[in-house]
Amino acid sequence: MRITRRAAMAGAATLPFVSTAKAAGGEVIIATTGGLMTNSLQTHFYKRFEAETGIRVRAIAIELPDQWARAIAGARTGNVPFDVVTATPPDLIQHAEILQPLDCAAMPGIVAHALPNSCMQRGIIRTVGGMALTWSKKAFPSGGPQSWADFFDVAKFPGPRSLPDTGDRDWWVPLAALMADGVPRDKLFPMDLDRAYKKLDTIKKNVAAWWKSGDNSMQILRGGDAVMSMLYSSRAVPLAKSGEFDFTWNGAIRDTGNWAILKGSPNTANAVKFLDFFVQNPAEHLPFSTAVSFDSNNKEAATQVPADERRYRPSYPDNYEKLVIADFEWIASNRAKMRERWVSWLTQ
Repeated sequence: MRITRRAAMAGAATLPFVSTAKAAGGEVIIATTGGLMTNSLQTHFYKRFEAETGIRVRAIAIELPDQWARAIAGARTGNVPFDVVTATPPDLIQHAEILQPLDCAAMPGIVAHALPNSCMQRGIIRTVGGMALTWSKKAFPSGGPQSWADFFDVAKFPGPRSLPDTGDRDWWVPLAALMADGVPRDKLFPMDLDRAYKKLDTIKKNVAAWWKSGDNSMQILRGGDAVMSMLYSSRAVPLAKSGEFDFTWNGAIRDTGNWAILKGSPNTANAVKFLDFFVQNPAEHLPFSTAVSFDSNNKEAATQVPADERRYRPSYPDNYEKLVIADFEWIASNRAKMRERWVSWLTQ
């Protein structure tokens, strides 16, 4: 498991692993979005964690903006409201000062069962997917595009395209443009935005629709308004299973939801136990992943699905190694510049 230099220097501020053996009890307060996600976590993880450790899980259903508002206020007043919070990758950077550092190498569950590089200094991956190139098999009966270079090749693969304009991921499309222009994966960051937008200029007139949500992205393809698009894998997979569409993991941009622990939280040791517990037991990760349409952080789970299902699982080793992992520290430092560039280009 890769440990960053900063994590190694965390010293006394970094918590050691605490055994998950049933003993002290107490509770852990976990904030996450409600509905299907909370219900699925309760069924597959919370109840079992309570039974095996004696620690009660108090689940708080809350949307991310409200969660972070309360977390920031709690850090300021010393009244931290949660132990475990839900975080996007940029959240782990933006809110690093109020997040508890983790010693990934000292957590045996993480070392043995977590996906590669999925434990970071300030959190762990909870769910994983990818922004995948998806296309209509009707438009390309002899075989569809297999790379972002193919997406930009309108001569070889003619027809209208669709791309995301979600307002919070202005780096997705420029990153795909750099890959299409031949930039190697290990040279994508720092992003050369001039090069990316020069490449985007070549495809702009062929983009018939800019999608705003996952449902919208599927509607555009199903309605025939575009023959290919960049889609969340949670949307690409059901489209592919319908038989009318297909997708590739090649160059898909890794998209994750994460767990993190608030610094000074009321039950920090129990929170560490929960994170180490969460990545274990693939038998629970399989039905959980099916329910929420994302894979979760356990490296054995995807290998236990039937062979004909493995191509749909982002965490299956052959697929996971194809995902492109962004440099979120660079993204966080350049967020305003990227947003301004994106809006300016899109409205020209």
